[in-house]
Amino acid sequence: MKQQAILGFFLSLLFAITAQAADLGAIKKSMQERQPQIESLWSQGLIGENNQGYVEARGSLSPDQTKLIAAENADRKTVYAAIAKNAGVTVDKVGQQRAAQISKGAANGLWLQDAKGAWYKK
Repeated sequence: MKQQAILGFFLSLLFAITAQAADLGAIKKSMQERQPQIESLWSQGLIGENNQGYVEARGSLSPDQTKLIAAENADRKTVYAAIAKNAGVTVDKVGQQRAAQISKGAANGLWLQDAKGAWYKK
């Protein structure tokens, strides 16, 4: 599944960053554990990938689903911050670049947000 390829690439970035290896290892584990739930929400069309590299609700979510999305986005932000620090760029820039990568590799049916903020289904 293309979503798994996206996750694989994203998680491989974690290994490229050595300064925060222990913290990023825990984040990698958390992201892997929640991935099936994220994929389920993607397939239901309840969430999509926004143009900033984060997951965003596209429908009504339960409190538990909302917490899941918040945890995913918090972990992504931590990873983006580590990448940004190593690359000498902003966290926002890393997130935007990641969003572009996600949109290129996304499976058909995934909701994506274009650079102008409009949602579309791939």
